[in-house]
Amino acid sequence: MSVREAFSAPPTRPSFAFHPTSSGNTSVRTRPTKKPRPASTMLSGPVSKPWIEKKDMRARLAYFLTYGMMLVGCAAAAIRCYFDWRVVQLLGRVCLVLDENFDGPGLNPDVWQHEVDLGGFGNGEFEMTTSSTNNSFIKNNQLYILPTLTSDIIGRQAVFDGYTYNLTDCTNANLTACGAVSNLTAQSVINPAMSARLTTRGKKNIQYGRVEVTAKLPRGDWLWPAIWMLPENNTYGEWPLSGEIDIMEARGNDIAYPAQGINFVRGSLNWGPISWLNEVSKTFGWWTERRSRYSDKFHTYALEWSPDFLRIYVDSRLQHMLDLSFNIPFFQRGDFPASVSNASQEIILKNPWLGRGNSAPFDQPFYLILDVAVGGTNGWFPDGAGNKPWLNGALNAMFNFAAAQDVWYATWPKDEDDRAMRIDSVRMWQSC
Repeated sequence: MSVREAFSAPPTRPSFAFHPTSSGNTSVRTRPTKKPRPASTMLSGPVSKPWIEKKDMRARLAYFLTYGMMLVGCAAAAIRCYFDWRVVQLLGRVCLVLDENFDGPGLNPDVWQHEVDLGGFGNGEFEMTTSSTNNSFIKNNQLYILPTLTSDIIGRQAVFDGYTYNLTDCTNANLTACGAVSNLTAQSVINPAMSARLTTRGKKNIQYGRVEVTAKLPRGDWLWPAIWMLPENNTYGEWPLSGEIDIMEARGNDIAYPAQGINFVRGSLNWGPISWLNEVSKTFGWWTERRSRYSDKFHTYALEWSPDFLRIYVDSRLQHMLDLSFNIPFFQRGDFPASVSNASQEIILKNPWLGRGNSAPFDQPFYLILDVAVGGTNGWFPDGAGNKPWLNGALNAMFNFAAAQDVWYATWPKDEDDRAMRIDSVRMWQSC
């Protein structure tokens, strides 16, 4: 073969060899001899075969115990859920009474009315409530209840001295709740804040049923937003004999406030056999947002109420602030003494709800209230918590609060979307 032929010929496959047969015209393809495999690198000795060995009974027992206990736990949890589900008290049939979405240009007069007052509503509150559109209005299909400064209207000096302020549209029959005079020497001031209080009194109420209010709470020191209910007719007498239902109360102070700030909401019942004996401490509870504030977004505050139970919760029944069965009469629940003393005499304590069933005084029509209060002396803001600038028992409490205006007002957001309590919807159902 020439050199050129050698370079142009196709390469031969090394894995096969062709040999002529005796006839010279056929060939047989044979495989090359295999190279010997290398010696095994495995350790010498017998090979372990654990699958044919005798089972370890302790290991088998541990296996069955582990999975057996898991199955028992799952079964127990299912049984517990079933029986808890069976005993959860639920409302029966309810009929819609109010479906308010604030989609009109103003408040519906067939549903809402303002309470205009500067007397403190029995709580020593520091705001006056007005019917002004500065303090309550509808915006973007939401009701705003917005606290503002009185000094923005009459000036800072007038709040403290030489000014007479009268509420021309006052709704309180007590004239002392309709006007105030500022006097620096006497440390008497005009209420330093303005806000609003709206009710459905005389228009919409329920006796047993359901309430849902979807709202975003305000932020700012000493703000006191509330969604609550009072009896339409005071069947058993004046407060607290006829009861009070607080669906939601909160404090606008920030999370660092030591007496439950804006990351807490509270629900409670107020009741008692005489005017100065209120047993709210036996029927209250709260829920908390651990990583956020109730001023950050909207939540639904709900009441479910029947002759057998009353439940208050936020967003879900699992997040209940109060879940109370009417299994004993309220007079028995209060464990009241046979008699009490006031400043001058011993009073025999009578049961005002005698013979009226276990749900009395919560067995009568109640109407709804929405408001944002500011401060107060009833103890909602306890002394010694959060650098409070007044003492609840002091005669000049409102004066001291007004004098600290620059401090607490600095914590109120300038944006009214964050300073107002914004109510997106209100719904009420009556048991039927």
